[in-house]
Amino acid sequence: MRHIAIIGSGPAGYYTAEACQKTFGDAVRVDIIDRMPVPFGLIRSGVAPDHQAIKGVSRRYEAVALTDTVRFVGNVSVGQDISIEELTALYDAVVLATGAPADRRLGVPGDDLPGVIGSAAFVGWYNGHPDFAGLAPALDGPGAVIVGHGNVALDVARILAKTGSEFDGSDIVGHALQGLGQHHIDTVTLLGRRGPHQIAMTPKELGELGHLTRATAVVDPGDLPPLAADAMLDPGQRKAVGHLREFAAHPGDKPIRVVFDFFAIPVALEGDGKVERVIVERTALDEEGNAHGSGETYAIPAGLVVSCIGYRTPPIPGVPYDEKLGRFANVDGRIGPSKTSGGLYAVGWARRGPTGTIGTNRPDGFRIAEHIATDLSGKSDKKGRPGLDALLAARKVDVVTFRDWQKIEAAEIAAAREGAPREKFVGVDAMMAARNARV
Repeated sequence: MRHIAIIGSGPAGYYTAEACQKTFGDAVRVDIIDRMPVPFGLIRSGVAPDHQAIKGVSRRYEAVALTDTVRFVGNVSVGQDISIEELTALYDAVVLATGAPADRRLGVPGDDLPGVIGSAAFVGWYNGHPDFAGLAPALDGPGAVIVGHGNVALDVARILAKTGSEFDGSDIVGHALQGLGQHHIDTVTLLGRRGPHQIAMTPKELGELGHLTRATAVVDPGDLPPLAADAMLDPGQRKAVGHLREFAAHPGDKPIRVVFDFFAIPVALEGDGKVERVIVERTALDEEGNAHGSGETYAIPAGLVVSCIGYRTPPIPGVPYDEKLGRFANVDGRIGPSKTSGGLYAVGWARRGPTGTIGTNRPDGFRIAEHIATDLSGKSDKKGRPGLDALLAARKVDVVTFRDWQKIEAAEIAAAREGAPREKFVGVDAMMAARNARV
């Protein structure tokens, strides 16, 4: 029997568990360990609440979780309840699937002012992640600046621009729905250092901006390259730029403006005790497509600044880490050498950084499963699951199982407002109380 521990219950973790099932068959036991009492990571706390179809992939993970070979071990913090060294001693392989939940800093003067937050924090706030439920972002207006031209920046802009009724059918949490319903932001500016041809926005998400009740997307026609230049783009990018051309050709007059500010980078954030304006430098592209500052600056009023410039994987003591790339140091998913690196792997964003879609993690998981199968030889003498259970019991760790999670989920569904799929618990204590409640 092979014993495998996966740290993190998001897409990368469950796809790797599925791959291990297919690779080893009944001769494997996989424990998916997560510090939260609830599974699915990014699907629960990262995907926009109004994108319920994307969240449906969790049903696939549920099918994996309910098999005899895989189990969810929630409410267990690696580094606090158990160490990496202890896990590598108990399991034939330990796979780090912790994602990249930490925001990259803007790295400009004033980026620590109140009102400046990262996208992981803001997205976690409206998705009800316990780490960010008490965030209280500044929504008193009149302007918000979002730094970045990717899909996360689009999500943040769309969430800020929607009316309450446009969240019908979503699982946005109550405190966010209430706060957004009372905000006074009338201009949301999306800053991007390069131009329309370099955006990292997908057509579907970009097109959604054209159908908002009270908001209109604003694109300066002068920022768009000649139409003939679109022929060099791949079909998806060409369709996305086509949306920008539509926005430029048909400016609206709705009360909220979502402004695309191309060729612009923030160089400073200023304000008296809180952020009040963003100092922006105009950029130009060189022949290689790299952006360089022009020296021309201007100010954008903003009481809220959300940085959507990327994420980092938090380091774990004793595990080799690449500071420059913000992920675990690895060679094609294998981690080492270090005192804890025997049988240690990384997958998903923890391996490659925050790139790719949810589906990208599936082939990634299968590749790691293949590595594990190649690297293991001989009979296993590891204790695996029984050893973990004994250790956690001795430390009085209150472990949450997948069946426990189903009780929590049932309570969330029962508490949902009309038309919503659920009302998430936003605190660990509330989750545990729902787990412990008598039915």
